[in-house]
Amino acid sequence: MPKDSFAPETAYELAQVNIARLKYPLDAPELKDFVDALDPVNAVADAADGFVWRLRSESGNATDVPVFGDSWLIVNMSVWRDTNALTAFMYQGQHRELLSRRFEWFERVAEAMTTLWWVPAGHRPTVAEAEERLLRLRAEGPTPYAFTLRTAFPPETSENAASQQVS
Repeated sequence: MPKDSFAPETAYELAQVNIARLKYPLDAPELKDFVDALDPVNAVADAADGFVWRLRSESGNATDVPVFGDSWLIVNMSVWRDTNALTAFMYQGQHRELLSRRFEWFERVAEAMTTLWWVPAGHRPTVAEAEERLLRLRAEGPTPYAFTLRTAFPPETSENAASQQVS
């Protein structure tokens, strides 16, 4: 759970990305429970209080959207009203159950695979933007530019952070 939850004024929304390295191909029997749960969990997210948007491809989810040029990585990216809304969804119901089983389906990795950042209301982040934020988190740790639920920053700090570029 986050130490502090920030509820932005209507000028900002919270973007999140998480990526995972598959242990098996998506059509493998070992991933059946995960794949079968995608549509129901996405439906719960779509209906959740504070949900704004999620990345989707023609398939209706984002498992076939390339990230970091690695076919073994899958991406989930969404926008929420604030950290409270995201946290409420993440740690309740079927999503919480799936989260507890993640190491059955995904490799354990040492580097950060999830990051958050504030976006202007109405902005829908791209995968390239998410990759840049995640790389910055890996390089510098949590900053207003890219942070985690454990070390969150208020949206006001994102105005200055948004103009920073990855070096």
